[in-house]
Amino acid sequence: MKVLVAEKIADKGIQMLRDAGHEVDVLLDLTPEALVEAIGAYEALIVRSATQASREVIEAGVNLKIVGRAGVGVDNVDVTAATERGVIVCNAPTSNVVSAAEQTIALLLASARHTPQANASMHEHRWDRSKFSGNELYQKTLAIYGLGRIGGLVAERAKAFEMNLIGYDPYCSPERAAYLGVTVYDNPEDLLPLADFITVHLPKTKETIGMFGAEQFAKMKNGVYVVNAARGGIYNIEALADAVASGKVAGAGIDVYEKEPCTESPLHGLENVILTPHLGASTKEAQARAGEQIAEYVLLGLEGKMVPTAVNVALVPEDVMTAVAPFVEASQTTGIILAQLVSEGISALEVEVHGDLAANDVSLLGTAALRGIFSQSSDDPVNFVNAAYIAKQRGVSVTVTTDPHSFEYASVVTFRALSGSQAVEITCTTSGPDGIVRIVSILGYKLDLIPSKNVLVFKYEDKPGQIGKIGTILGNANINISTMEVGIREQEGGVALVLMNVDQHVPPVVQEELINTVGITDAWFIQL
Repeated sequence: MKVLVAEKIADKGIQMLRDAGHEVDVLLDLTPEALVEAIGAYEALIVRSATQASREVIEAGVNLKIVGRAGVGVDNVDVTAATERGVIVCNAPTSNVVSAAEQTIALLLASARHTPQANASMHEHRWDRSKFSGNELYQKTLAIYGLGRIGGLVAERAKAFEMNLIGYDPYCSPERAAYLGVTVYDNPEDLLPLADFITVHLPKTKETIGMFGAEQFAKMKNGVYVVNAARGGIYNIEALADAVASGKVAGAGIDVYEKEPCTESPLHGLENVILTPHLGASTKEAQARAGEQIAEYVLLGLEGKMVPTAVNVALVPEDVMTAVAPFVEASQTTGIILAQLVSEGISALEVEVHGDLAANDVSLLGTAALRGIFSQSSDDPVNFVNAAYIAKQRGVSVTVTTDPHSFEYASVVTFRALSGSQAVEITCTTSGPDGIVRIVSILGYKLDLIPSKNVLVFKYEDKPGQIGKIGTILGNANINISTMEVGIREQEGGVALVLMNVDQHVPPVVQEELINTVGITDAWFIQL
C-alpha cells in the first residue's frame, strides 16, 4: 500500500513502513491544495502538527484507511470527517511521556534552586551567591495531581530524591498508588496545606481549568513551589501571580499556557517564576519515538488489526453492532455513574449480561463502560478502541460474562466496580426503539429510573417524613425534582435508598443541608 508522510519523522519509522512492503513517499511542505490533490493515491497519511488533515483532505482521500499523528494531540485532524468515512485516526500518546516527566522534574529543581535566575546573574558578570540560596527536594512533600502516565513517571523520579509523595486522582486504583509509593487523598483540597511542592498532570476540562485559584493558594503552605507542564490554565494565572508577588508561593515553573504562543502575562514580570515555551515534548528522543510509534500503529491499521491508540470509534461488524447498539449508550452512562459512586480508584470492572443480548459478542459493552468511567479523567480522548488500553495502563482489569437467563427483563447488563474493599453495582436495561437508558438496580436496591443530567442518590434511615424533608430543602433552594424512585428493600425500616432526577445542579451548601437535616448516611450528587 502507499503511505504519504507529509512532515518529517524519524528515519527509522519510515524504514519500518518500507520494510513491511509499503511504498512510502515523503512530501514535505505541501500546500493544503497540493495535499488535497495528492492524497487520493494513498492508503495512509502521517502528519505532525503543521499539516492540517482537514475534511477536504479526508474526503479527497478515497483510499485512506488510517491517518497517523506523530505526537500526542490530534487537533489538526478532522476526526469527525474521518470517522464518517471509516478512517482510523491514531496518535502516539506515550511518545513524549518521559520527556514531559523530565521537564517537570527540571522545573521543580530549577524553581527550588533558582537556577535560571543565577545563570542570568552570572551572564551579567555578577556574583550574587547569597541571593540565590535555595531549597532541597530531599524529604520534602510533593503533591501530584493526576497519576496517569506522566504523573506516575514523575512519582517514580521524585521517589529517587526521597521525597514524600501524596496525590489526588479519583481513578487511580489503590494497587497502582501503592506501587508508585503515593498516599492518595479523596479530596483535592486536603493536599494543599501539606505540600512543599505541587505539580499537576490533569486533562484540560471545565472542572480543571482554574482549579487552583485564590482560595486554593490561600490554603497552601507559605513558601510552596508549584509547577505545570500539563495543560495551560489549571492554575489561575492572575491568582498565581498574586500568590507569588505576596510570597505565599516561593516560586513557580510554567511550561504551558491557555493560549499559545504566550509572550505576555501577569507572570512575565515576576523574577521567581520560570517560564518555558512548551518544551515538554521538545527532545530528540521524544520526536524520534513519535515517528517510530506512529509507524507501528499505521502498520497495524493497514493490516486491519486493532490500533491501541485510535481516537475514533473502532470498526465493529454490522451484525454485532445492530444487536448491541441499544446497550452501548446505557453502558457508557452506567460507567459515568459508577465512576462518581466509588470512593477510591477502580481496580476491576465486572460485566454480566443476561437475557437475549447474551447470545451476541458483548465485549463492546465493557469497553463502553470503561469509556464512561475514564471520560472525564484521562488526559487523552477516550473511545471504544483506547478505553481498554487506558484501563490496562491504570491497572483496571475487565471481565465480561454472559447468561441467557433473565427473569424480569428481556435483557439486562450488570456492572460491578471493585474499588478497595467496596463493590459498587448497577444494573441497566433499555426500552423503546431509541434504546432509552433505564437504571433498574443500584447498590443492591431495585428500582426503575431513566437518568437525566443531574441525579441524586441518597441512603437514609427509613422512617416517615424523610422524603418530605428532602423535597422541602430542594424546593427552598428552587431545585425541581423531575422524577424519583425509592429502592425496593427486603424489610420495613432499616436503610432506604432514593434515586431522583433534578433539573438544576445542587450547590454544596444544599448538599450539606440535606445530609445534616435528613440524617443521610450516604449521598452522591451525580452529573451526566
